[in-house]
Parts: sequence; C-alpha cells; structure tokens
Amino acid sequence: MRGGGAAAAGGLLLPRGALILLGICNAFSLDIKASSKVRAFVGEKVLLSCTFKSISPITESLTVDWTYRPLTGGHMETIFHYQSVAYPTTVGKFKDRISWVGNVAKGDASIAIQSPMMSDNGTFICSVKNPPDVYHNIPQTVLIVTERGLSFQLTSAVLLSILVFLPSIIVVILMLVRLGRKSGLLKEKKKSGCKKSSIEVSDETQMRKSRTDKRSNLWIKNKITMLKILARKYGGCWITNAD
Repeated sequence: MRGGGAAAAGGLLLPRGALILLGICNAFSLDIKASSKVRAFVGEKVLLSCTFKSISPITESLTVDWTYRPLTGGHMETIFHYQSVAYPTTVGKFKDRISWVGNVAKGDASIAIQSPMMSDNGTFICSVKNPPDVYHNIPQTVLIVTERGLSFQLTSAVLLSILVFLPSIIVVILMLVRLGRKSGLLKEKKKSGCKKSSIEVSDETQMRKSRTDKRSNLWIKNKITMLKILARKYGGCWITNAD
C-alpha cells in the first residue's frame, strides 16, 4: 500500500510540476518591443514607438503605462496611462504635450510628444499588461533632442530652386571660363606676333607644294600642246630633223 501510495504521489507530482512550468511560460508570454534610441529636434513632434504581442485576447482590462526618467537621473514618473481611454499626464513638463497614437487591437501602444525640448532628454519605458498576461520584458527608449541645424531647415521651395538654378549657374560659369581662356589665347597670339605652330607650318608647306606641282603640270601640258600644234603645222618635219 505504501509503495502504491508513493507511486500515486509520484504520479501526481509530475502533472503538478508540468502545470507550474506551463503557468510560468504563460506569465511571460507578453512580449514588448520599443526603439532603443530615438532622435528628435526641438519643436518637432516625435514618435515613441511601442508594440506588443499577447497570447491572450485583448480585453478592456488591458493597460498601457509610459514612465519617464531624466538623463540627469531621478525617480521615474508616469506621464501616460491607457485603459480603454487615453489619460495623458495633467501635471509636470509633459502636460498637454503627450498624445495617444496607438491601437491596442493591432498591438500598438505608441505615443507622441509635441514640441519636444532638450530638457525632455531621458529614458522612457513602455509597460503593457493584458491579464492574465501581466509579466513581460522591460524595453527602454532613450530620447535625444537636439537643435536642428540651418542646413536642415531648407523648405521644399528652396530645395526646388536650388535643383533648378544650380545646373544653369554651373553651365554659365563653365562658358565664362571657356571664353576667358579663348580671350587669353588670342591676346598671347597677338603679343607673340601670331607665331604659328609646327602643325600649321607643315600644313602650309604641303599646300604650297601642291600648288607648285599643279603649276608644273599645267606648264608641261601647255608645252606638249604647243609641240603637237607645231607638229601638225609642219607635218612632222621638225621632229624628223631633230632626230
């Protein structure tokens, strides 16, 4: 009997252990993801993204909490709470600057900060509870707010103007440079007495030689023609006597 009871007890211990392990797995089945670092510019709305996955159905019991701690340190303060309805903080420096942009039905628990300031720099934590899923990882988002430089403040009109006129300006500059170079070369030629290059001299020599050859050929043709005329006139006697 004792052996049977021990066996029975042992048989009950295994299912209970399995149930405990199963309960622990279910307790940590809520997974939250958030950006580790977000950069923003002073005065420009910034989004703090937070998404979650839960194996349990979404109900009205689901809650979302955002907490904040300055970079200089200090205690955590709640700046936003959600449960069916959004409850942004009504006190502190984030008063009237937090807006709900999430959608719990799609697993989105994101918020936005209006007109961020450099004093907002710090760590933000997104916490979601969806009973019975109440235990989860704790992702932290570090917000870095800086002044936007002048180069980033260009409007679309200014950018369009630059894209349209810049190529034209470059073309005009290149044309002016080219004209300047040509003008400089002309001045140098005038100063040097229009000294010709070896290529130009060679071309002129060939042209003169060609003209001389043409004249020589024409002179020879004329002489031959005259000889033919004389031969016909004197009946070839001149040629015979010459022989």
